[in-house]
Amino acid sequence: MTSPTANTAAGCAAPDQSAPIPASVDLNRETVLTGIVQNADGEAVGGAYVRLLDSTGEFTAEVVSSPEGVFRFFAAPGSWTLRALSRSGNGEAVVDATVGVNEVALAVAPA
Repeated sequence: MTSPTANTAAGCAAPDQSAPIPASVDLNRETVLTGIVQNADGEAVGGAYVRLLDSTGEFTAEVVSSPEGVFRFFAAPGSWTLRALSRSGNGEAVVDATVGVNEVALAVAPA
């Protein structure tokens, strides 16, 4: 069964990154990493590949940012690295995530 927020045009896809966090998510127990990929001018970068790396630098997950640049991961509390790869450039942010919503600024710049 397909989630109502999933992009089903291709038959299989990640949930819509801009959709609200589902009411069934207990933010007193869950850890969410979310933010907006932006370029140096502060403009949203849609279509960026955002990777989630664990504290050892190992790849854990990847999503594509929404047209508004929004991304979201559900993870465990701890140290995480977020890496964005896009036509506008690349960027990285390290976050020490805690239970609840963790807003992350993720800027990209040309190499």
